[in-house]
Amino acid sequence: MFDELAGKVVLVTGASSGIGAAVATGFGRLRAHVGVHYHTGAAGAEAVAEGIHQAGGQAVLLQGDVTRSDDLARVIEGTVDRFGRLDVLINNAGDVVARQAFAELTEAMIDQVIDLNARALVMACRLAVPHFLRQGRGNIINTTSIAARQAGGPGTAIYSAAKSFAQGLTRYLARDYADRNIRVNAVAPGLILTPLQDRNSTPDLLEQMAGRIPLGRAGQAEDCVGAYLFFATDALSGFVTGATIDVNGGQYLA
Repeated sequence: MFDELAGKVVLVTGASSGIGAAVATGFGRLRAHVGVHYHTGAAGAEAVAEGIHQAGGQAVLLQGDVTRSDDLARVIEGTVDRFGRLDVLINNAGDVVARQAFAELTEAMIDQVIDLNARALVMACRLAVPHFLRQGRGNIINTTSIAARQAGGPGTAIYSAAKSFAQGLTRYLARDYADRNIRVNAVAPGLILTPLQDRNSTPDLLEQMAGRIPLGRAGQAEDCVGAYLFFATDALSGFVTGATIDVNGGQYLA
């Protein structure tokens, strides 16, 4: 059933490492045409693009800061210019930025987390939807988080709130654009061992969180790929919109 992804144009934001890199590579292995977006991780993005080419897919590297609307517009238009269309937008770029107690949050920190995890999502969707409307169909997959359904980990109040925003926006857009043949869904990872966790969590904290997961381990970025492929494949999920797949080893049950 994944054969239909061959030749589909998929833009993955935040694709130079972690979940984004694994997802972009997964689509490339199925011979999709992939926009590999990165901000500062040029070497990682180049490695992802090279892997896609070797697997038989096509890739274009797209640098930009997703918190800047002009950069986002350039990234989306760069994908369309290279491949002639946009079939799937995967809003994956995001970060905790730093673990900080609620009482110690600065306005600058609040703005940074919201701009990256919420406002950028809005702008990317707004920029992509006109392409989908012209084409008569489209697909948006947002990366949310287990933090959108539970209280987040220590020091992540604004990140958790921003991911809840992303969850709500996913449902709203799914309803609003269903009659225009645009599906909107989300993937909510739990504890996944990525550079995001390396930057923001101590080894002791990671061990504690992993110890509470029913499947007995933290996830790897590759554990998330199947959920994105499912949502992108009409033969599998053509009647699914406004949904979220939780990829967390049962973490939300603990």
